[in-house]
Amino acid sequence: MKLDFHTHGKLAKRLPFSTVYTDWLLGEAKKAGLDAICLTEHFNTLQFDELYGYLLSISSCEGDTLCMENGLRVFPGMETDIAEGGHILSLGPVEAILELNQRLAPHKTPGKFLPFAELMDLFAKYPVLVGGAHPFREGGHIPELPGAQLQRLDFLDLNGKDVAENRDRAQTLTHALGKQLGKPVVSGSDTHQAVQYGCICTEFERDVRTVSALHEEMKAGRYRIIVSDHASFQVHTAGMLKRALKEIHALGGDYVDVLVGDAKEKDAPSFQDRIAVTHHAVWVEDAFDAQELAKRVEETANDMAWKGYTVVSVSACGEGNALLLFRKKML
Repeated sequence: MKLDFHTHGKLAKRLPFSTVYTDWLLGEAKKAGLDAICLTEHFNTLQFDELYGYLLSISSCEGDTLCMENGLRVFPGMETDIAEGGHILSLGPVEAILELNQRLAPHKTPGKFLPFAELMDLFAKYPVLVGGAHPFREGGHIPELPGAQLQRLDFLDLNGKDVAENRDRAQTLTHALGKQLGKPVVSGSDTHQAVQYGCICTEFERDVRTVSALHEEMKAGRYRIIVSDHASFQVHTAGMLKRALKEIHALGGDYVDVLVGDAKEKDAPSFQDRIAVTHHAVWVEDAFDAQELAKRVEETANDMAWKGYTVVSVSACGEGNALLLFRKKML
């Protein structure tokens, strides 16, 4: 059973929930060779309840999983911020996840996040597995928490985004913490965008349907982590596409329509054809200084102008990098 422990059902937590986009994600997950995913949606995403309500309406329940029509199984879950800085994953029956999300309603904004110990006290009242998400990502402080508290975790997340950024660092630090705590290390892509599926996954020897059975397999070590040879490319490409689609939404466009089109149209063009016609994103990277970056952005804009595109936005993306979004000029 190939399982992705860390996925999302929306492009971004502040964007409206779209059934079409979620359908596309679930379909692409299956096409990527996954048998199951853990849907660890952000606990403070817009329309959290509606996302799970929709999934319940299009699936059948098998144990603790929601089985989609295409055969993909979804372990319900949630990703929760803690006051110390960092994210905690929880997996369990859908009714437990929904009730936990409701109980966390007063703690969904910065400054009101629960401390780790209080969050774990709440989770202890429900039949959920709890994991430390991407424990060594910048801005998080999970490894600095008291050892006695960290022992309450059930697993650690070797995260696809971190592996793509620096595989040796992510693997060394995460496995070392797992060994220190005596906790299994499993893997998740952390995708909000389907290109990222398959960059990393956890393959179990047995097929399971409940979180208790999943926990037993994890503790017994009957699994292996698979990292794609193209993980860095997948994560990098997914990030660029996510930023471009968010720009389209910010400009008042329909990013879902740009992405998937009307599935009911028999002759609807492919995603690649649609985005090539209306929008185009270009990544400029590794400039030595601001002057060189400005020059390369200008050269890229001029080159695209000759091809019939006009600049929509330019976003600085870290030192020496920029993302340019273009729109096809209408004649």
